[in-house]
Order: sequence, then C-alpha cells, then structure tokens
Amino acid sequence: MQPITDCYRRMAGRIIALCLLTVLATATQAQESATGTAQSIPDDYYRAEFVILERIVDPADIDEKMSGREVTPPEQSDQVLWAVDQDGTPETTLDLVKDSDLYLNTAAQRLERSGKYRVLMKAGWYEAFPPGYEGDPLKVSIGNWLDGARQREIQGTITIDRKRYLHVKVNLNQWQLAPEAPMEEQPGMTAAQPDQPGTAPSAEDADQASVTPATEQPPMPETMMAPTPVQLLTWIHETRRMRSEEIHFLDSPTIGVLVFFKKVEAKD
Repeated sequence: MQPITDCYRRMAGRIIALCLLTVLATATQAQESATGTAQSIPDDYYRAEFVILERIVDPADIDEKMSGREVTPPEQSDQVLWAVDQDGTPETTLDLVKDSDLYLNTAAQRLERSGKYRVLMKAGWYEAFPPGYEGDPLKVSIGNWLDGARQREIQGTITIDRKRYLHVKVNLNQWQLAPEAPMEEQPGMTAAQPDQPGTAPSAEDADQASVTPATEQPPMPETMMAPTPVQLLTWIHETRRMRSEEIHFLDSPTIGVLVFFKKVEAKD
C-alpha cells in the first residue's frame, strides 16, 4: 500500500468539503437550548460544537516521521471537554446538548458512512464568549485504550478565546506504543542459566536455601509498574479564527476536527 501523499490528502479534503457543502445545503437548523423563552439570552451567546474523527488508515502508511518530535506537556486544567476512562466511561464538565440536536451531527454521520472515518467524540454546549474572553483549556482523552501505557491514544486540549474574533486552538497528539527495545545486559550481570552439569551449589548456599521458603517474590502491582513507552504518531497543533455559522475542518493524516459556532440571538 502506498504511503499517504499530499495528493491523497487533497483528495480527502475535497471529499470532506463536498460532504460539508451538502450538509450546509440540506440540514435543518438544530433546536436551540431548552431554557425557556422567558429567560433572557446574554450578549455574545453561542452554541459551540466539536466533532473529532479518526481517519481509518494503517499507521504504517503514514508518511510522516513524528516519533522524534518534541511534545510540550498538555496545559493543566480542571475543565474537561470529553475524556474516556479505561472502562469506557466518558467524563465532561460541560452541560452538553443531545447529539441529535447538533448541527454537525449530519456531517459526522455522512463522514462515518463513507467508511473512511470513525467518530470519536461529538459535543456541543451554549456559552457566552464576549470580547476579551480567555477560555480554560478543555481536556480531551479519546480513542483506543493503550494497554500498558495507561492512557487513550489521543490526548490534548482544545481552547476557545475571543479578542475581536473567536479563535479555537487545537492541541491534540495521537500516540502509539513504542516498539519494544531489545533487553540489554547490564555490566557485571550474566544471564540466568539452567542447571548445568558438574555445577553444584556451595555449602553456604545450601544452608541458606534450607532456611528460606522456596516461594517466588510476589509480582509488582500494576499501579507500581512503569508504563509502557509511547511514541508520537501524528498531531494537530493549530489555531484557527472562527466565523459564525461556518463549518471549519482541521486535520492531520489521522485526526480530523469539525468546529461550528452559531450566535444565538434573542429572536431565536
């Protein structure tokens, strides 16, 4: 199979653009927040929507050498957009609307039906983003669980800020387990050998063995074991200016992020 090339990525971009144009032309407007018409709507009030997809592709076909890239540790925050625990339980600190009410829901379904993408997360909520707004990084932890590494394969944050215009900063890293390195012998150590003919234990060893129970040491608890090392597969590190009621698409060879903002007016 040929590696992913710029031509392939341009072709995939055209497919996505066609899907999005179709959605914009045919999808009906999602229902607004069920907060009651009597409640006043604050200024600069928006519905923010995010869909994160994974492109279905063999990692061996990724023509990018990312394993040596230096990755800045993710920003610390108590705010969670969507984080999935080891047992599959999702967590969020936002008051999310139902998936069926998302304007991006139709676009996500079309991309998934194409067989080229897998939807990992859909989230939307209402919030005021006035000029000067500086949002907290929203934690993201999704994708397959990497056994031994004790983490999801896609980790990072999404941050919303507003100066004059809305901006979204996406910092997502996709990880894979690092290849196992061959075990090297330490200086002064020899590999354990089975019983060899003509080799007998010393008297001191025999005496010690007579008073020491012939039991193995208990295995180290999993929580104390060092995690399996991971290496970077691909990432999205991008800040994009948002335009209201336009679908924005940020992508890498393996990850795609759909973003949509709609300003909510009192008449809505």
